[in-house]
Amino acid sequence: MNNKVNVGIIGCGVISSIYLEAPSKFDILNIVACADIDLDRARAQAEKYNVPKVCTVEELLADPDIDIVLNLTIPKVHAEIALAALQAGKSTYSEKPLGVSRAEAQPLLETARANNLRVGCAPDTFLGGGIQTCIKLINDGVIGTPVAATAYMMGHGPESWHPNPEFYYHIGGGPMFDMGPYYLTALISMLGPVRRVSGTTRITFPERLITSQPFAGQKINVQTPTHVVGNLDFVSGAIATVTTSFDIWSHEHPLIEIYGSEGSISVPDPNTFGGTVKVRRAGDREWTDVPLTHGNTENSRGIGVADMAHAIRKGTQHRANGEMAYHVLDIMQSIHESSNEGRHIELSSTCERPAPLPSQEPLW
Repeated sequence: MNNKVNVGIIGCGVISSIYLEAPSKFDILNIVACADIDLDRARAQAEKYNVPKVCTVEELLADPDIDIVLNLTIPKVHAEIALAALQAGKSTYSEKPLGVSRAEAQPLLETARANNLRVGCAPDTFLGGGIQTCIKLINDGVIGTPVAATAYMMGHGPESWHPNPEFYYHIGGGPMFDMGPYYLTALISMLGPVRRVSGTTRITFPERLITSQPFAGQKINVQTPTHVVGNLDFVSGAIATVTTSFDIWSHEHPLIEIYGSEGSISVPDPNTFGGTVKVRRAGDREWTDVPLTHGNTENSRGIGVADMAHAIRKGTQHRANGEMAYHVLDIMQSIHESSNEGRHIELSSTCERPAPLPSQEPLW
């Protein structure tokens, strides 16, 4: 019996390449079609990765053989494409974020529940060996009870390197909506859901100059905050401060640290799958590197889709699920709203802390 799950990709830009490599790592995935508004781009990716079918978005959604639509479009149409897939009777897995607002993302969860379908969403980097090792350390009580955390994603924006950076500065972009999902998903996977947030935001440079090709010299009118600071109160009682910025030239802050009653963990880059994990317990004079307890330390984007495919076959919950992605979106939007309104925001959403991966093969 062929137990593979058939996947159709909508959106064949740069990020699609790593997903098109996923079947070589995760046997359950079978990519059967590519679609894009630019059919030449879809054809090029299909030829490079031996995908048998190139089609329009409408044709892909109508294909009865496709089980999961892998939605790799730009953020402002993530929810639109995902909803169309669900209405066509297909489960969907999207690049982050799930949507640019709660209002457009909520119908995805409702439609999926009503039709017994799945919603999945990146990032899946928390399933890599780096953060899974941190989860195991926390679960094993190595640092005692988690008390607090800090997270920093700070740089000077993508206009110096991205070939078409304008969307990063429009609604649905900005440092929180672009990179926040990696950091917030990692924190939720380690500390559980958030109950309340507050935030402060600003636009430091109302206009940005593109220095990358092919649009070097063009200016971008900034429409969304580019320096965003959020304070998170977790259901568990832990408190975290998260800073995301496109306005910083340099810094020496750690990426993520978790502080417990008995020690601290230095967490690797949540935008990668591996990295160095360090622990310093009460009484230690220095940090100690911890051997990673889990695999998938190379670029393993697609592991979240594979986990969802296995969950479909087994009837279990997948880890990079829509409820967590919606909770992340709720946190991000609420941080911005808190800054605008000058108050704490009690979150209306929650999610389960994802089940940790086994430290030994097989994963599923």
